[in-house]
Amino acid sequence: MTAPVTAAIIPPSDFDEEVARAEIYGLLAHLFYAPPSPELLQGLRKAEPQAPDAGGFLEAPWQDLLREARAMGDGAIAAEYDTLFGGMGKPEVYLFGSHYLTGFLNEKPLVGLRNDLRTLGLARDPAVSETEDHIAFLYEVMRYLIAGEDAGVSNLARQREFFGNHIQPWIHDMGAAIAAHPAARFYARAAAFSEAFASVEAQGFDMLA
Repeated sequence: MTAPVTAAIIPPSDFDEEVARAEIYGLLAHLFYAPPSPELLQGLRKAEPQAPDAGGFLEAPWQDLLREARAMGDGAIAAEYDTLFGGMGKPEVYLFGSHYLTGFLNEKPLVGLRNDLRTLGLARDPAVSETEDHIAFLYEVMRYLIAGEDAGVSNLARQREFFGNHIQPWIHDMGAAIAAHPAARFYARAAAFSEAFASVEAQGFDMLA
């Protein structure tokens, strides 16, 4: 599995639900992997304000994200990303699951994640420096589990298991950490949208139980 290198904007409401889910995961992976490209930000600024489920739970945080993208320039958003998540040494806000689950990086949750990735036939690209518990990597895996062509891997059961084990336990803690940082503007909105989407996903997977 390589780092996210493409980005998509949420499709309109007449798109297939599974396509929409995959597109949202792809968008979030791109937003959290690196400062968003000018092309991605331009796409956000032109995006339809209605979420796929018009009037639903995602619409307000989606509109807030678009509004912040329009209010801020490309350079300001890139600088915010670097302030929050970049820099040398310890970042202001971590994007790694192990930190939120154990308080440390490269801990036992990462070992379990790597075992699960091997079961799925996935692996981190050696050229990527971030460990597999980076939120962008996890979102990219979910996109693959939705949109991949191998039905033995890309299916709802695999999605539910991976999400429940590796994203749901800490995604809201990460969102709270981002929202609490005084420098967070655009990424406070991105985190809120990410949390809202995670809540929708969790509810959907609970219905499968």
